[in-house]
Amino acid sequence: MRHSTRTALRSYVCAVVTILAVLVYAHEAGARAPKSVGCQQMTEALAKALFEEWNKALHQNPETVVRTYTLDAVLLPTFQNGPLVGREQIRGYFDHFLEQHPVGRIDTRNIIPAGCNMGVVAGLYTFTVDEGTLRVDKRVRYTFVYAFKPEGGRGRWLISHHHSSAQPQKGVPN
Repeated sequence: MRHSTRTALRSYVCAVVTILAVLVYAHEAGARAPKSVGCQQMTEALAKALFEEWNKALHQNPETVVRTYTLDAVLLPTFQNGPLVGREQIRGYFDHFLEQHPVGRIDTRNIIPAGCNMGVVAGLYTFTVDEGTLRVDKRVRYTFVYAFKPEGGRGRWLISHHHSSAQPQKGVPN
């Protein structure tokens, strides 16, 4: 084989190896890159699942509850003055609220259309809590504003605003 043919063949092989290496790298980088999650919409089933996740966290610890909120979330709590802004202030509220061993249930749920990657859910919920030596029900109004945050290529719904307040009139159903 002539020298120029070997040089051309060697150049061709180097080019092919380089192209293959670039393709393999691009494929691996693409697999690690976050995927676009598109437009997520709030649904009845999703609202139910998000409340269940949050309510289940109330049976664990304040840190688990706080991880259901965005880093800059705002909480207007039922049993304390607010607003509480950010996870640290919100954690302080749940440090004390969880001492009452709350168990929540949704009484009414209304979903307010809010566009892509945002959801508003409002209504009434009841919390059964410790009050002295008794377990009592507290009927409360609520609003959750959820934001869909990309996370690990999939994304996650988190609470960005939570307003919970006692009903002003006793004995009035709605």
